[in-house]
Amino acid sequence: MIPRLLSLSKARSFFLFGARATGKTSFLGTQFAGDTPRIDLLNPEIFRELQKRPENLITLLPKKRKPGLWVIIDEIQRVPELLNLVHGLIETEKLKFALTGSSARKLRRSGANLLGGRAVVYHLFPFTEQELGEHFDLDAALQWGTLPILLECENPAEKRRVLDAYVDTFIREEIREEQVVRKLDPFLRFLEVAAQMDGKIVNASSIASDAQTEAKTVSRYYEILEDTLIGLHLDSYHRSVRKAQRQAPKFYFFDNGVSRALAGLNGIEVRRSSKEYGDLFESFLINEIHRLNHYYETGFRFSYLRTKDGLEIDLIVEKQRQPPILIEIKSSTHVDEKKFENLRALKSDLGAKEFWVACQEPRPRSTDVVEILPWKTVLMRLFGESNR
Repeated sequence: MIPRLLSLSKARSFFLFGARATGKTSFLGTQFAGDTPRIDLLNPEIFRELQKRPENLITLLPKKRKPGLWVIIDEIQRVPELLNLVHGLIETEKLKFALTGSSARKLRRSGANLLGGRAVVYHLFPFTEQELGEHFDLDAALQWGTLPILLECENPAEKRRVLDAYVDTFIREEIREEQVVRKLDPFLRFLEVAAQMDGKIVNASSIASDAQTEAKTVSRYYEILEDTLIGLHLDSYHRSVRKAQRQAPKFYFFDNGVSRALAGLNGIEVRRSSKEYGDLFESFLINEIHRLNHYYETGFRFSYLRTKDGLEIDLIVEKQRQPPILIEIKSSTHVDEKKFENLRALKSDLGAKEFWVACQEPRPRSTDVVEILPWKTVLMRLFGESNR
Protein backbone atom coordinates (compact mmCIF):
# COMPACT_ATOMS: atom_id res chain seq x y z
CA MET A 1 0.00 0.00 0.00
CA ILE A 2 1.49 3.34 -1.08
CA PRO A 3 1.00 6.01 1.65
CA ARG A 4 -0.97 9.08 0.59
CA LEU A 5 -0.03 12.68 1.34
CA LEU A 6 -3.52 13.62 2.46
CA SER A 7 -3.70 14.16 6.21
CA LEU A 8 -7.16 13.74 7.76
CA SER A 9 -8.36 15.21 11.01
CA LYS A 10 -10.83 13.04 12.88
CA ALA A 11 -12.05 15.88 15.06
CA ARG A 12 -15.27 16.07 13.05
CA SER A 13 -17.15 14.55 10.13
CA PHE A 14 -15.82 15.16 6.64
CA PHE A 15 -16.48 14.90 2.92
CA LEU A 16 -13.77 13.23 0.85
CA PHE A 17 -14.21 14.17 -2.81
CA GLY A 18 -12.26 12.64 -5.67
CA ALA A 19 -12.87 11.29 -9.16
CA ARG A 20 -13.65 7.60 -9.51
CA ALA A 21 -10.70 5.24 -8.92
CA THR A 22 -8.52 7.79 -7.13
CA GLY A 23 -8.40 5.42 -4.16
CA LYS A 24 -10.89 6.95 -1.72
CA THR A 25 -12.12 3.60 -0.40
CA SER A 26 -8.62 2.17 -0.04
CA PHE A 27 -7.41 5.33 1.65
CA LEU A 28 -10.19 5.28 4.23
CA GLY A 29 -9.38 1.62 4.80
CA THR A 30 -5.99 2.76 6.11
CA GLN A 31 -7.56 5.41 8.33
CA PHE A 32 -10.30 3.41 10.05
CA ALA A 33 -10.56 0.04 11.75
CA GLY A 34 -11.88 -2.87 9.72
CA ASP A 35 -15.09 -3.05 11.76
CA THR A 36 -16.06 0.58 11.03
CA PRO A 37 -19.62 0.56 9.61
CA ARG A 38 -19.51 1.20 5.85
CA ILE A 39 -22.43 1.87 3.54
CA ASP A 40 -21.53 1.56 -0.13
CA LEU A 41 -23.99 3.32 -2.42
CA LEU A 42 -22.34 1.69 -5.44
CA ASN A 43 -23.86 -1.57 -4.18
CA PRO A 44 -27.04 -1.83 -6.30
CA GLU A 45 -29.12 -3.41 -3.54
CA ILE A 46 -28.20 -0.83 -0.91
CA PHE A 47 -28.56 2.00 -3.43
CA ARG A 48 -32.08 0.95 -4.44
CA GLU A 49 -33.19 0.52 -0.83
CA LEU A 50 -31.94 3.92 0.34
CA GLN A 51 -33.02 5.70 -2.80
CA LYS A 52 -36.60 4.58 -2.14
CA ARG A 53 -36.48 4.97 1.64
CA PRO A 54 -33.56 7.10 2.90
CA GLU A 55 -34.84 6.65 6.45
CA ASN A 56 -33.70 3.00 6.25
CA LEU A 57 -30.17 4.28 6.83
CA ILE A 58 -30.83 3.77 10.54
CA THR A 59 -31.39 0.04 10.02
CA LEU A 60 -27.92 -0.31 8.45
CA LEU A 61 -26.15 1.12 11.48
CA PRO A 62 -25.13 -0.89 14.54
CA LYS A 63 -28.00 -1.15 17.03
CA LYS A 64 -25.69 -0.46 19.96
CA ARG A 65 -23.84 2.66 18.96
CA LYS A 66 -22.06 5.15 21.14
CA PRO A 67 -21.22 8.83 20.63
CA GLY A 68 -18.11 9.22 18.52
CA LEU A 69 -18.81 6.15 16.36
CA TRP A 70 -17.51 6.65 12.83
CA VAL A 71 -19.67 5.65 9.84
CA ILE A 72 -18.41 5.61 6.24
CA ILE A 73 -20.84 6.29 3.39
CA ASP A 74 -19.37 5.84 -0.09
CA GLU A 75 -20.58 7.96 -3.05
CA ILE A 76 -23.00 10.07 -1.02
CA GLN A 77 -24.03 12.07 -4.11
CA ARG A 78 -26.05 9.07 -5.32
CA VAL A 79 -28.62 9.61 -2.53
CA PRO A 80 -28.28 13.24 -1.37
CA GLU A 81 -31.39 12.91 0.81
CA LEU A 82 -29.30 10.87 3.25
CA LEU A 83 -27.54 14.05 4.34
CA ASN A 84 -30.59 15.21 6.30
CA LEU A 85 -30.41 12.00 8.34
CA VAL A 86 -26.64 12.31 8.68
CA HIS A 87 -27.11 15.84 9.99
CA GLY A 88 -29.61 14.60 12.56
CA LEU A 89 -27.36 11.76 13.72
CA ILE A 90 -24.43 14.14 14.14
CA GLU A 91 -26.57 16.41 16.29
CA THR A 92 -28.58 13.89 18.33
CA GLU A 93 -26.24 10.91 18.69
CA LYS A 94 -22.87 12.64 18.17
CA LEU A 95 -21.92 10.16 15.44
CA LYS A 96 -19.17 11.05 12.98
CA PHE A 97 -19.35 10.43 9.25
CA ALA A 98 -16.77 9.99 6.50
CA LEU A 99 -18.67 10.79 3.30
CA THR A 100 -17.00 10.07 -0.02
CA GLY A 101 -18.14 11.42 -3.36
CA SER A 102 -17.04 11.55 -6.99
CA SER A 103 -19.32 14.45 -7.88
CA ALA A 104 -20.39 17.61 -6.12
CA ARG A 105 -22.84 18.41 -8.92
CA LYS A 106 -25.81 16.40 -7.76
CA LEU A 107 -25.36 17.55 -4.18
CA ARG A 108 -25.49 21.21 -5.21
CA ARG A 109 -28.24 20.88 -7.80
CA SER A 110 -30.48 18.92 -5.43
CA GLY A 111 -30.12 21.53 -2.71
CA ALA A 112 -28.68 18.84 -0.46
CA ASN A 113 -27.91 19.53 3.17
CA LEU A 114 -24.13 20.03 3.21
CA LEU A 115 -24.07 19.88 7.01
CA GLY A 116 -23.56 23.60 7.59
CA GLY A 117 -19.95 23.56 8.73
CA ARG A 118 -20.32 20.34 10.70
CA ALA A 119 -18.11 18.58 8.15
CA VAL A 120 -14.83 19.66 6.57
CA VAL A 121 -13.93 18.95 2.95
CA TYR A 122 -10.91 17.03 1.65
CA HIS A 123 -9.88 16.03 -1.87
CA LEU A 124 -8.05 12.95 -3.13
CA PHE A 125 -6.34 12.82 -6.50
CA PRO A 126 -4.38 10.33 -8.60
CA PHE A 127 -0.93 9.59 -7.21
CA THR A 128 1.65 12.36 -7.06
CA GLU A 129 5.33 11.90 -7.79
CA GLN A 130 6.02 12.30 -4.07
CA GLU A 131 3.65 9.48 -3.18
CA LEU A 132 4.99 7.10 -5.82
CA GLY A 133 8.61 7.76 -4.90
CA GLU A 134 10.82 5.08 -6.45
CA HIS A 135 7.82 3.74 -8.38
CA PHE A 136 7.44 7.03 -10.28
CA ASP A 137 8.33 7.12 -13.96
CA LEU A 138 7.76 10.43 -15.77
CA ASP A 139 7.29 8.96 -19.25
CA ALA A 140 4.78 6.45 -17.90
CA ALA A 141 2.94 9.22 -16.02
CA LEU A 142 2.66 11.26 -19.22
CA GLN A 143 1.38 8.36 -21.31
CA TRP A 144 -0.76 6.44 -18.82
CA GLY A 145 -1.43 8.84 -15.95
CA THR A 146 -1.18 7.90 -12.28
CA LEU A 147 -4.53 6.41 -11.29
CA PRO A 148 -3.95 3.89 -8.46
CA ILE A 149 -5.66 1.09 -10.36
CA LEU A 150 -2.91 1.17 -12.99
CA LEU A 151 -0.33 -0.04 -10.48
CA GLU A 152 -1.99 -3.44 -10.57
CA CYS A 153 -1.57 -3.71 -14.35
CA GLU A 154 1.18 -6.02 -15.55
CA ASN A 155 1.60 -4.73 -19.09
CA PRO A 156 0.58 -1.89 -21.46
CA ALA A 157 -2.29 -3.91 -22.95
CA GLU A 158 -3.87 -4.24 -19.52
CA LYS A 159 -3.39 -0.52 -18.83
CA ARG A 160 -5.11 0.25 -22.10
CA ARG A 161 -8.09 -1.93 -21.19
CA VAL A 162 -8.33 -0.38 -17.71
CA LEU A 163 -8.38 3.17 -19.07
CA ASP A 164 -10.97 2.28 -21.72
CA ALA A 165 -13.12 0.75 -18.98
CA TYR A 166 -12.62 3.84 -16.81
CA VAL A 167 -13.88 6.13 -19.56
CA ASP A 168 -16.85 3.85 -20.15
CA THR A 169 -17.66 3.80 -16.42
CA PHE A 170 -17.48 7.59 -16.20
CA ILE A 171 -19.89 7.98 -19.11
CA ARG A 172 -22.23 5.22 -17.95
CA GLU A 173 -22.41 5.92 -14.23
CA GLU A 174 -21.68 9.62 -13.86
CA ILE A 175 -23.36 10.87 -17.01
CA ARG A 176 -25.99 8.47 -18.32
CA GLU A 177 -27.33 7.14 -15.00
CA GLU A 178 -27.30 10.56 -13.33
CA GLN A 179 -29.06 12.03 -16.40
CA VAL A 180 -26.64 14.94 -16.38
CA VAL A 181 -27.12 15.55 -20.11
CA ARG A 182 -30.26 15.07 -22.16
CA LYS A 183 -28.52 13.85 -25.31
CA LEU A 184 -25.44 11.69 -24.96
CA ASP A 185 -24.08 11.87 -28.54
CA PRO A 186 -23.17 15.59 -28.51
CA PHE A 187 -21.53 15.12 -25.12
CA LEU A 188 -19.45 12.19 -26.43
CA ARG A 189 -18.27 14.31 -29.36
CA PHE A 190 -17.47 17.13 -26.97
CA LEU A 191 -15.44 14.83 -24.71
CA GLU A 192 -13.15 13.79 -27.55
CA VAL A 193 -12.63 17.35 -28.77
CA ALA A 194 -12.13 18.73 -25.24
CA ALA A 195 -9.58 16.01 -24.47
CA GLN A 196 -7.67 16.87 -27.63
CA MET A 197 -7.67 20.50 -26.40
CA ASP A 198 -6.40 19.57 -22.93
CA GLY A 199 -4.46 22.48 -21.42
CA LYS A 200 -5.50 24.96 -24.12
CA ILE A 201 -7.54 28.14 -23.77
CA VAL A 202 -11.20 27.20 -24.03
CA ASN A 203 -12.71 28.40 -27.30
CA ALA A 204 -16.35 27.42 -26.83
CA SER A 205 -17.40 28.44 -30.35
CA SER A 206 -14.68 26.39 -32.05
CA ILE A 207 -15.30 23.35 -29.86
CA ALA A 208 -19.05 23.66 -30.41
CA SER A 209 -18.48 23.58 -34.17
CA ASP A 210 -16.35 20.44 -33.94
CA ALA A 211 -18.79 18.76 -31.51
CA GLN A 212 -21.82 19.79 -33.58
CA THR A 213 -23.53 21.60 -30.74
CA GLU A 214 -23.89 25.15 -29.36
CA ALA A 215 -21.32 27.28 -27.54
CA LYS A 216 -23.53 27.66 -24.46
CA THR A 217 -23.86 23.86 -24.36
CA VAL A 218 -20.08 23.50 -24.47
CA SER A 219 -19.77 25.84 -21.48
CA ARG A 220 -22.26 23.70 -19.58
CA TYR A 221 -20.38 20.53 -20.54
CA TYR A 222 -17.17 21.97 -19.09
CA GLU A 223 -19.04 22.70 -15.87
CA ILE A 224 -20.07 19.04 -15.78
CA LEU A 225 -16.45 17.92 -16.14
CA GLU A 226 -15.39 20.16 -13.28
CA ASP A 227 -18.34 19.13 -11.10
CA THR A 228 -17.57 15.45 -11.64
CA LEU A 229 -13.91 16.15 -10.74
CA ILE A 230 -12.62 15.14 -14.18
CA GLY A 231 -10.76 18.40 -14.64
CA LEU A 232 -10.07 21.93 -13.50
CA HIS A 233 -10.22 25.42 -14.95
CA LEU A 234 -7.17 27.67 -14.83
CA ASP A 235 -8.39 31.26 -15.01
CA SER A 236 -6.60 34.08 -16.79
CA TYR A 237 -4.65 36.50 -14.62
CA HIS A 238 -7.10 39.03 -13.24
CA ARG A 239 -5.07 42.08 -12.27
CA SER A 240 -4.81 45.07 -14.57
CA VAL A 241 -1.43 44.83 -16.25
CA ARG A 242 -0.14 47.07 -19.05
CA LYS A 243 -0.02 44.34 -21.70
CA ALA A 244 -2.62 41.96 -20.36
CA GLN A 245 -6.13 41.34 -21.63
CA ARG A 246 -8.88 39.13 -20.32
CA GLN A 247 -8.96 35.64 -21.77
CA ALA A 248 -11.16 32.58 -21.46
CA PRO A 249 -9.88 30.00 -18.95
CA LYS A 250 -7.74 27.01 -19.79
CA PHE A 251 -9.02 23.56 -18.92
CA TYR A 252 -6.86 20.66 -17.72
CA PHE A 253 -8.11 17.10 -17.39
CA PHE A 254 -7.21 15.62 -14.01
CA ASP A 255 -5.12 12.74 -15.38
CA ASN A 256 -3.10 12.30 -18.58
CA GLY A 257 -4.12 8.68 -19.06
CA VAL A 258 -7.82 9.54 -18.89
CA SER A 259 -7.51 12.54 -21.20
CA ARG A 260 -5.61 10.47 -23.79
CA ALA A 261 -8.24 7.71 -23.60
CA LEU A 262 -11.01 10.27 -24.14
CA ALA A 263 -9.06 11.75 -27.07
CA GLY A 264 -8.78 8.35 -28.75
CA LEU A 265 -5.02 8.12 -28.11
CA ASN A 266 -5.05 5.37 -25.51
CA GLY A 267 -2.09 3.05 -26.01
CA ILE A 268 -0.41 5.16 -28.69
CA GLU A 269 3.21 5.79 -27.72
CA VAL A 270 4.15 9.33 -26.70
CA ARG A 271 7.35 10.37 -28.47
CA ARG A 272 9.69 12.65 -26.54
CA SER A 273 10.30 14.81 -29.61
CA SER A 274 6.58 15.39 -30.22
CA LYS A 275 4.48 18.44 -29.39
CA GLU A 276 2.15 16.12 -27.50
CA TYR A 277 4.97 15.26 -25.09
CA GLY A 278 5.39 18.92 -24.20
CA ASP A 279 1.64 19.40 -23.77
CA LEU A 280 1.39 16.33 -21.54
CA PHE A 281 4.34 17.50 -19.43
CA GLU A 282 2.63 20.86 -18.86
CA SER A 283 -0.65 19.18 -17.94
CA PHE A 284 1.15 16.79 -15.59
CA LEU A 285 2.97 19.58 -13.76
CA ILE A 286 -0.10 21.84 -13.49
CA ASN A 287 -2.02 18.93 -11.95
CA GLU A 288 0.88 18.04 -9.66
CA ILE A 289 1.00 21.59 -8.28
CA HIS A 290 -2.79 21.67 -7.91
CA ARG A 291 -2.76 18.40 -5.94
CA LEU A 292 0.06 19.42 -3.61
CA ASN A 293 -1.61 22.77 -2.98
CA HIS A 294 -4.62 20.86 -1.63
CA TYR A 295 -2.65 18.29 0.34
CA TYR A 296 -0.33 20.81 2.03
CA GLU A 297 -3.06 23.45 2.36
CA THR A 298 -0.69 26.13 1.13
CA GLY A 299 -3.47 28.41 -0.07
CA PHE A 300 -1.91 29.33 -3.41
CA ARG A 301 -4.10 30.81 -6.14
CA PHE A 302 -3.26 29.92 -9.73
CA SER A 303 -3.78 31.60 -13.08
CA TYR A 304 -2.13 31.98 -16.47
CA LEU A 305 -1.43 35.06 -18.57
CA ARG A 306 -1.47 35.70 -22.29
CA THR A 307 -0.99 39.30 -23.43
CA LYS A 308 -2.37 40.99 -26.51
CA ASP A 309 1.17 40.76 -27.93
CA GLY A 310 1.12 36.98 -27.62
CA LEU A 311 3.42 36.69 -24.60
CA GLU A 312 2.38 33.94 -22.23
CA ILE A 313 3.13 32.78 -18.71
CA ASP A 314 1.99 29.18 -18.16
CA LEU A 315 1.37 29.54 -14.43
CA ILE A 316 1.19 32.46 -12.03
CA VAL A 317 1.28 31.46 -8.36
CA GLU A 318 -0.11 33.95 -5.88
CA LYS A 319 -0.49 34.16 -2.14
CA GLN A 320 -1.91 37.06 -0.19
CA ARG A 321 0.58 39.85 0.55
CA GLN A 322 3.32 38.12 -1.45
CA PRO A 323 4.63 38.96 -4.93
CA PRO A 324 3.54 36.50 -7.61
CA ILE A 325 5.76 33.68 -8.81
CA LEU A 326 5.91 33.23 -12.58
CA ILE A 327 6.43 29.73 -13.95
CA GLU A 328 7.06 28.67 -17.52
CA ILE A 329 6.86 24.93 -18.18
CA LYS A 330 9.17 23.31 -20.74
CA SER A 331 9.65 19.59 -21.24
CA SER A 332 13.12 20.14 -22.73
CA THR A 333 16.32 18.77 -21.24
CA HIS A 334 18.08 21.93 -22.44
CA VAL A 335 16.29 25.29 -22.32
CA ASP A 336 17.32 28.24 -24.50
CA GLU A 337 17.40 31.08 -21.98
CA LYS A 338 17.46 33.73 -24.75
CA LYS A 339 13.80 33.02 -25.47
CA PHE A 340 12.84 34.62 -22.15
CA GLU A 341 14.54 37.97 -22.68
CA ASN A 342 11.32 39.42 -24.10
CA LEU A 343 9.57 38.68 -20.79
CA ARG A 344 11.81 41.00 -18.77
CA ALA A 345 9.35 43.93 -18.91
CA LEU A 346 6.39 41.68 -18.19
CA LYS A 347 8.11 40.36 -15.06
CA SER A 348 8.53 43.94 -13.89
CA ASP A 349 4.92 44.84 -14.74
CA LEU A 350 3.64 41.95 -12.65
CA GLY A 351 5.84 42.87 -9.70
CA ALA A 352 7.33 39.39 -9.65
CA LYS A 353 10.63 38.67 -7.93
CA GLU A 354 10.70 34.99 -8.93
CA PHE A 355 10.50 33.76 -12.53
CA TRP A 356 11.16 30.05 -12.90
CA VAL A 357 11.38 27.78 -15.92
CA ALA A 358 10.34 24.27 -14.83
CA CYS A 359 12.03 21.77 -17.11
CA GLN A 360 14.01 18.53 -17.28
CA GLU A 361 17.48 20.01 -17.03
CA PRO A 362 19.41 18.11 -14.34
CA ARG A 363 20.76 21.15 -12.42
CA PRO A 364 19.53 24.67 -11.59
CA ARG A 365 21.03 27.65 -13.41
CA SER A 366 19.97 31.25 -13.78
CA THR A 367 20.09 34.41 -15.88
CA ASP A 368 19.19 37.93 -14.83
CA VAL A 369 15.60 37.26 -15.97
CA VAL A 370 14.80 33.64 -15.08
CA GLU A 371 15.92 30.68 -13.03
CA ILE A 372 15.99 27.45 -15.02
CA LEU A 373 15.11 24.67 -12.60
CA PRO A 374 14.50 20.90 -12.62
CA TRP A 375 10.75 20.47 -12.21
CA LYS A 376 11.16 18.64 -8.91
CA THR A 377 13.10 21.64 -7.59
CA VAL A 378 10.13 23.85 -8.49
CA LEU A 379 7.87 21.62 -6.40
CA MET A 380 10.32 21.77 -3.50
CA ARG A 381 10.50 25.55 -3.73
CA LEU A 382 6.71 25.85 -3.66
CA PHE A 383 5.89 23.28 -1.03
CA GLY A 384 9.05 23.09 1.09
CA GLU A 385 11.99 20.77 1.46
CA SER A 386 10.43 19.33 4.62
CA ASN A 387 7.51 17.98 2.60
CA ARG A 388 9.71 15.80 0.38
